[in-house]
Amino acid sequence: MKTKKVLFYFLAALLCGCVPVVSLHPLVSPDTLVFDQHLLGVWADEPETAWAFERATPADTDALPDGLDGAGDKVYRLDFRDEEGRKGAFLACLVKLGDNLFLDVFPRTLPSGDQEAEKTDLPYNTLFFVRAHTFIRVNEISNQLKMRLTDDEAFKQLIEAEPNAIESTSVDGNPLVTASTKALQAFVSKHADDEQLFANEIVLTRKSQN
Repeated sequence: MKTKKVLFYFLAALLCGCVPVVSLHPLVSPDTLVFDQHLLGVWADEPETAWAFERATPADTDALPDGLDGAGDKVYRLDFRDEEGRKGAFLACLVKLGDNLFLDVFPRTLPSGDQEAEKTDLPYNTLFFVRAHTFIRVNEISNQLKMRLTDDEAFKQLIEAEPNAIESTSVDGNPLVTASTKALQAFVSKHADDEQLFANEIVLTRKSQN
């Protein structure tokens, strides 16, 4: 199965129009997986995009990364809707690395064949042809959900300055992190406060709580 360039546009509209950094391997591992019930509920910004977090169900087990079997009660279902009503269905793991929290987000379901976004109920999922991951820095979970998002252009500048910082490749000019989970965790921990990796802030307001 080819890794297509559209893989890199996962959540592009969600992430303020920027293209996030994508990894073939998860950021989460069994020893870093945590759960915070305060994340459950619906969060939104203006214009009215919505991120809805709820507990994963047993039916989601097949979509979990290796090693997380039996940990489904610590995983979130993330349903996204943009201002035009387009949807995406994902799973999200809350990852604790040292004193920092991150979200590892990946598709709950994959498209079949060459589905076109405008012909499916889950257009954001057509952006994935493999179970790739993106990661988000979580700064606050209260009445607001404050996060910092990656940006592939800023990431490319970081890699140009530090060529050996993390294993990656380029597909159609877009970076794809190929490092192992352990190496990815070390890299993300090192750059947790680096705005060259986590370049864009997003602030969501709680609309409802589960």
